[in-house]
Amino acid sequence: MIYCVVPRPLEGELFDRLTDYYKDEPNVEVIVDRRGQGGLPGDHPSFKEKRRRRAKGSFPTIESPPDA
Repeated sequence: MIYCVVPRPLEGELFDRLTDYYKDEPNVEVIVDRRGQGGLPGDHPSFKEKRRRRAKGSFPTIESPPDA
């Protein structure tokens, strides 16, 4: 399946035209992007720290194996 994704602001002018254009293509579906859009720059959490956070809780100490 191929999805032709139309941005929400352009839905009015593109959705019907693209649906008509791809009507004979059974593997193409025209959809409107419904993901959350909006907000101001800086309103979203920072993505600078991409590493996973350390697991919470205490962990048992690990003993080194004795030298042979």
